[in-house]
Amino acid sequence: MDKYNILSDIVSISSFNKGKAGKIFDEMKKTGMKIVVKNNKPECVMLTPQKYEELIEKVENYDLLMEAAERYEKSSNKDFIDEKELLKRFKIEDKDLEDVEVELD
Repeated sequence: MDKYNILSDIVSISSFNKGKAGKIFDEMKKTGMKIVVKNNKPECVMLTPQKYEELIEKVENYDLLMEAAERYEKSSNKDFIDEKELLKRFKIEDKDLEDVEVELD
């Protein structure tokens, strides 16, 4: 989707009623989204599943960033240690982490 050419992503709801849904969906697959207008006012935004997932992931990452920033602000800097110090304290070497899979919730 071209951020600066949003006008090309606008489609009238009457286009659906005129049997152009297939064409609209094909265009949406290329751009990632369509803005549906009714009576010249935005009614909804249609996203491809991929664009929706990207958007949700960005929102989740932003929420995590904000939570981390809040926690950092509430605590004193002495409560934090850097990665090298952490690995040293627990006697963990880089090679120990090579095949480790981590999933964060």
